[in-house]
Amino acid sequence: MPLLTVIMVLIVVGVLLWLVNLIPMQGTIKSILNAVVVIAVVLWLLNIFGLFNSFAHIRVGS
Repeated sequence: MPLLTVIMVLIVVGVLLWLVNLIPMQGTIKSILNAVVVIAVVLWLLNIFGLFNSFAHIRVGS
């Protein structure tokens, strides 16, 4: 994926987060929504740069 596409997606996500924060709603809902979007973007970036695949071999439990 070209770097320009990654930057454009990050800009769009940032603008959408800014617009969501303008909507009047309860603060806890906004913070949960922001956290979910940030976590999703971080996981997407890790997957794009190939760092998320290394976590596939980690096992939790027996």
